Amino acid sequence: MPLNNRFIIKVPASTANLGPGFDSVGLAVDLFLTLEVEQSSHWAFSALNDELQEFPADEKHFIGQVAISTAKRYGKVLPPCKVAIDSEIPLARGLGSSASAIIAGIELADAIGRLELSKQEKLQLATEWEGHPDNVGASLLGGLVIGCYQQNEVDMLSFANLNFDLAVVIPNEVLFTKDAREVLPKSFSREEAVQASAAGNLLVAALLSQDWETAGKMMSSDLFHQPYRKPLIRNYQEIEKAAKDNGAFGAALSGAGPTIICFTEKGNGKQLAQSLQKEFPDMMVKHLNIAPHGSCVKIDSIVG
Repeated sequence: MPLNNRFIIKVPASTANLGPGFDSVGLAVDLFLTLEVEQSSHWAFSALNDELQEFPADEKHFIGQVAISTAKRYGKVLPPCKVAIDSEIPLARGLGSSASAIIAGIELADAIGRLELSKQEKLQLATEWEGHPDNVGASLLGGLVIGCYQQNEVDMLSFANLNFDLAVVIPNEVLFTKDAREVLPKSFSREEAVQASAAGNLLVAALLSQDWETAGKMMSSDLFHQPYRKPLIRNYQEIEKAAKDNGAFGAALSGAGPTIICFTEKGNGKQLAQSLQKEFPDMMVKHLNIAPHGSCVKIDSIVG
């Protein structure tokens, strides 16, 4: 990294599954993880918001571990840096906080280690860290992503021109992905797998063709994870009903939950969020937009 240069790394949050698109469909949203990186004599990570204060302040920080491990894979040792971290992404709420941190770590390694990684290489590395490509793919590429991770290879397509709005209802409780996965069945019958996959396939086709009624129907037809996770989410049924009563064409768990993401036609997101906030005043409700672009690295010279 050139002396006296500062890198700004910005990574969008993500929602995943969108109902039946389990571990394969993701969507980037406009909440961001931002890193300000400067060369230093030692590794130092500082948090600019309270929720991140609990993490290590040295190279043991998760983002640092991802960066150092990524560089090592390519035979590089990274010069130490001072990293200031700010995040709009709530932790353990189903909005891809860990996936955004993984992408940030890979971008950090790529920038200061001069690795010159391609998007595909970054996606492969991130998927190996995360275990599935949906959240990391959305944070890396932006927009709607559909991915497949088989035999240690990732294939993914992304779509940026999408014409719907979002509102998210974020309960105060945290729900860790590990705990949410423990309630899922270990296997499905062939008939169940066919039905569940068909719902996921039709969801993607409906979103891309702007058939909102079908998209909403498929979100509520999921067999892979929502029937097992909904009981873990306080007021899920009430939130879903309120969303649809106020113009949403569909609602689904965001990732593993507990956040519930509500989908509505373009231009209706702000009104939907306001209506849901009135009905659920003890929860955080946000109007979100789709982030059409994924992670980016900007280099600014520091004067003086």
